[in-house]
Amino acid sequence: MRKLGLQLAILCVAASAVGQTAKQVAGSKDGPPEPAAPAESMAPKKPVPFSPPPADSIPNDEFGKVVRQGQQIFVNTQQNARQFVGNSLNCVNCHLDAGRKADSSPLWGAYISYPAYRSKNGHVNTLAERIQGCFRYSMNGKAPPLGDPTLIALETYAYWLATGAPVRMNVKGRGYPKLPKPAMPPDIARGAKVYGQNCAVCHGPNGEGQVSGGKTVFPPLWGPKSFNWGAGMHDIKNAAGFIKANMPLGQGGKLSDQEAWDVAIFMNSHERPQDPRFKGSVAETRKKYHDEPTSLYGIEVNGYVLGSKSVAPGKPAP
Repeated sequence: MRKLGLQLAILCVAASAVGQTAKQVAGSKDGPPEPAAPAESMAPKKPVPFSPPPADSIPNDEFGKVVRQGQQIFVNTQQNARQFVGNSLNCVNCHLDAGRKADSSPLWGAYISYPAYRSKNGHVNTLAERIQGCFRYSMNGKAPPLGDPTLIALETYAYWLATGAPVRMNVKGRGYPKLPKPAMPPDIARGAKVYGQNCAVCHGPNGEGQVSGGKTVFPPLWGPKSFNWGAGMHDIKNAAGFIKANMPLGQGGKLSDQEAWDVAIFMNSHERPQDPRFKGSVAETRKKYHDEPTSLYGIEVNGYVLGSKSVAPGKPAP
């Protein structure tokens, strides 16, 4: 496969002492995993604060029953929506505190931001379609059909979480933080050290995550059981923002911006399940969906083109 000739934009990968190199770093047209930005004219200069209602205030009626169903699906997706999931993740792995936590792309932030146009698929998306995309990409599975009880429950839970939130406004903590350009280009070797010191204890030395009693306790960050190449978290800038605000778990802000960028590029320099939009050519898939400066899909890293051995959803892992 020929090496892609895209010029470095905001990132590049330096050669490492352990032999890990990247020929290029490029990005994805996959929009960030957080909700699409509000219209410029509607966004105040200063973000509006918001807190979702207390978890124990879900009403005890038929509506509240569906809210609770959505909450359970969100927290334990493996058990409650297994038919739509193709990896070992739960929604709460990337949207912390049952979708409530600010700066971890909270579910209430999605509700107040859709319908919205997304460049990822080139049209206005409803909230239902946005959630369908999460199952297809982040969960490496298949989208629940419109009207499915799983989709209705998740939409209802999002609606309840957003009780009292302003619509189409710049709400504080709505998505993931956007980190400034790092002082030094993100580096895989430095990221490996940050990972070993801060992340491996939970996510495993090989990014495999941890399972206890048959349930995922800490999610895999790469490999066949993680999110696929179409997921927003594969984008280095999105991963860096999430990591900076939320990791290590319960110690958000511990890492410097540079460390967050470094560990994000290390995490995303590993193979993972194939982008479901793949049609047989990594180069063409990159050109069509990933031709931006913060994705490693289709880029040669240490002599290996990422995505070239990815397994398509529904097929057995190598």
